[in-house]
Amino acid sequence: MAVEVVGHAAEAASHGIDLVPVVVLLAAGVIAVPLFKRLGLGSVLGYLAAGLLLGPSGLGLIHDPESVLAAAELGVVMFLFIIGLEMEPAKLWALRKQIFGLGVIQVATCGALLTGIGVLLGFAPVVAFVFGMGFVLTSTAIVMQILGERGELSTDSGQRMVSILLLEDLAIVPLLAVIAILAPTGEDGGLWARLTSIAIALGAVALLIFLGRRIMNPLFALLAASKLREVMTAAALLVVLGAALLFQVSGLSMAMGAFLAGVLLSTSTFRNQLEADVEPFRGILLGLFFLAVGMSLDLSVVAGHWVIIAMSVVAYMLVKAGAIYVIARLLKSKHAEALERAVLMSQGGEFAFVLYTTAATAGLIDGPTNAIFTATVIVSMVITPFAIIGLRYVMPKAKQSMEGVEKADGLDARILLIGFGRFGQIASQPLLAMRHTVSIIDNDTDMIRVAAQLGFKIYYGDGTRLDILRAAGAETADVVMICVDNRESAIRIAELLRDEFPLVKVMARAFDRGHAIKLINTGVEYQIREVFESSLAFGRAAIRILGATDEEADEVLEGVRQRDRQRFDLQQAGGPAMAGRHLLLSNAEDQARESGVDIDPEAIEETVSKTTHPVEPA
Repeated sequence: MAVEVVGHAAEAASHGIDLVPVVVLLAAGVIAVPLFKRLGLGSVLGYLAAGLLLGPSGLGLIHDPESVLAAAELGVVMFLFIIGLEMEPAKLWALRKQIFGLGVIQVATCGALLTGIGVLLGFAPVVAFVFGMGFVLTSTAIVMQILGERGELSTDSGQRMVSILLLEDLAIVPLLAVIAILAPTGEDGGLWARLTSIAIALGAVALLIFLGRRIMNPLFALLAASKLREVMTAAALLVVLGAALLFQVSGLSMAMGAFLAGVLLSTSTFRNQLEADVEPFRGILLGLFFLAVGMSLDLSVVAGHWVIIAMSVVAYMLVKAGAIYVIARLLKSKHAEALERAVLMSQGGEFAFVLYTTAATAGLIDGPTNAIFTATVIVSMVITPFAIIGLRYVMPKAKQSMEGVEKADGLDARILLIGFGRFGQIASQPLLAMRHTVSIIDNDTDMIRVAAQLGFKIYYGDGTRLDILRAAGAETADVVMICVDNRESAIRIAELLRDEFPLVKVMARAFDRGHAIKLINTGVEYQIREVFESSLAFGRAAIRILGATDEEADEVLEGVRQRDRQRFDLQQAGGPAMAGRHLLLSNAEDQARESGVDIDPEAIEETVSKTTHPVEPA
């Protein structure tokens, strides 16, 4: 099969552009990633597995994964540019202690420990140093991708990991300088060459800062005036790739160049436009990067040196994860956060390939050793998604702190309000204004502490438990108000109150018509859909702006309420979800008349009734 595909590729190449590899790579990503995500294995593992299947160690459809990897590294570059756009200089300055404090501690500690492990595995000290320091550089692409999919990039724990990754990306610069110092080369011009390289690097940083502050914004303003979207997209790519190229030729990290360019443009009025233009390229190229990493795993090298690779992967990942966990705990991180950080950052990363290749070129390590080191890092990257899956089973469940929180016990107010979120807070105000006694319970301790700062007394309690309802005074209350933000919980509380305290009047917050009907069936005295009245008020304000008088607006709203009550009665009586549809005012007929199309209400009603999943009415 592979020979046949390669033959087709050669034939296609003779007639023009060879699209076979492109189609194969796109197909692999389109098929593997959704499949792996559906299985709960994550997109990164899907890309890695697809790359391994396509590469020389699999079907052999792609013969030169190194060239694909070199191009795909632009995905990491663009990813860091987008991260930079989110990092305004003030925000980055606020993270300086984490970047140069936590980051330096973690890199230095892990580097020392991994170098020692390398010596124990039998490598020479200099070679062990190269091996260990390369493995210290965590995969920015993997960690950022996982944090992004979880939506945790902006959380405190996510920001700490981002800070460490930034420091590790910066660390590649001095590490490359150390490789140059350790390289067995002549001494002539050595010091002068190193000083020159440092000066060039500093000059590149200064030049990019100057361009970012003085040139880029006026340039984008000029291009925006042309109103050509493709020109703005080209300019966005020019900034990203230009910054990467500037840092690359200066001996620095391409990704750091893109990140700095993003930071400089983070306060620009064109920030959102730049992010929208770069995002599609970032997604495709980052996926291609993971495919290339999978293709680069040479199974023959793994099979020939499986003992040393297996020992290295296990020892390096365990030692690195242990060190990260201990450092996090010593710096006051919680157990769950420290454990998650240790697992997420225990693998080697893409910058290790750069370090190992440079060391091989400088003569510090030979070709076979470079292959072993590279395979070790790739295997660790492949293992990481599985380690994250395993983390779900050992991660401790989050426990709420009860500090400063009092449990509900012996409450006896006339009114019991359950749930003090955005709905319950407002619902409590008329009662308190009338000087009624109100007991309030909630099961979110953080919210309880915040409410205490505002002068409220909230007790901790789960309203779905009968013992808590008794302790909160539900049995003697005149009214119980269910204001929780969970549908099932609201139904459960209403059922308990109906069965255990049938004389208590119960009021409930409903989410939509279906939920409201279920609440009524449980016997609540009163229910209201949470957005119904606010939506009516919004619509009333709109028609007032358009010229209606107060009397007209009130009359219109009363008509809407009346039609809604009639629809609700029909549905509560057991009618279908679309019962009373004729009572809804619709813009379909007006639009159809403007288009010259005749509307058949009966045909529409029949079509709607056949819909498998109709839209849930509000």
